Amino acid sequence: MTVYFIGAGPGDPELLTLKAARLIAACPVCLYAGSLVPEEVVAGAPAGARVMDTAPMTLDETHAEIKAAHARGEDVARVHSGDPSLYGAIAEQIRRLKADGIAYEIVPGVPAYTAAAAALGQELTIPELAQSIVLTRMSMKSTSMPAGETLENFAATGTTLAIHLGIRALRDIERRLTPFYGADCPVAVVYRASWPDQLVIRGTLSDIHAKVRAAKLTRTALILVGPALGAGQGFPDSALYDPAQPHVLRPKARA
Repeated sequence: MTVYFIGAGPGDPELLTLKAARLIAACPVCLYAGSLVPEEVVAGAPAGARVMDTAPMTLDETHAEIKAAHARGEDVARVHSGDPSLYGAIAEQIRRLKADGIAYEIVPGVPAYTAAAAALGQELTIPELAQSIVLTRMSMKSTSMPAGETLENFAATGTTLAIHLGIRALRDIERRLTPFYGADCPVAVVYRASWPDQLVIRGTLSDIHAKVRAAKLTRTALILVGPALGAGQGFPDSALYDPAQPHVLRPKARA
C-alpha cells in the first residue's frame, strides 16, 4: 500500500500530469483538498472509490482515513493543489506516515505561479532585469514566517516576487515594497489561475489595492511584483541563442 501525494496543478484538469491522472484513476481511496482542487480533477477516480473532500477535516482525521486504507491494503491518492512541495502541508503528513511505517511517493504538479505567468502571457525571468523568482507568502492567520524571511529582505534583491496568501494584505505589501521597487513598479494579481473564472488584474504598487478592492477579491489569488512584469522591448536577447556565444551543443561561434 502506498500514499501518493499528487500535485493537481492550479485548477485546470488538463494540467494534471499523465502520472497524476493515472494514479487518481487507479487508487481506491482519494482524499482531495476541495477548497482548492475542483471536483473535475478527481472525477477520474475509479467506480466505487472512497472519494473525500478533506477541506473540513483535521490532520488527525485525514491520517485516520489513510491508516484505515493501509489496513485494507488500498493505495491512497492524496490530491493537493499546485505542487505538493510548495505550501502543500505534506511535511506533517509524511511525519505521521513514517511513524506508522506507511510508504509514500510524491508526484509533482504545475505550481500556481507558473499558471499565473501563463495567464499573463509572459516570462518571469528577463535578461539583465530579473533572473530569480522568490516564492513567499504573508503570515495573516496562517503559520508565522521565520524571522529572516521578510518582504524587505526579499525586496532588497529587486527580483520578481510571487506572494501567496497576501490578497488581504495589499496595503501592507505596498507599504513594505515601495521603498525598494518604487510606487510605479508593475504588479499583477491573478485570481484562480487556470480556472474558468480566472481573472487578471494589472497595476502598480500605488494602485493595485484599489483595483483589487473594486473587483472584490478576497482569496485564492497570487500576487506577482517586480520590474520583469513590465518588460517591453528594451532588454537584450538571452545569450543562450546568441550566435556569438558558443556552448556545448553549439561549440563554434557563428558570424
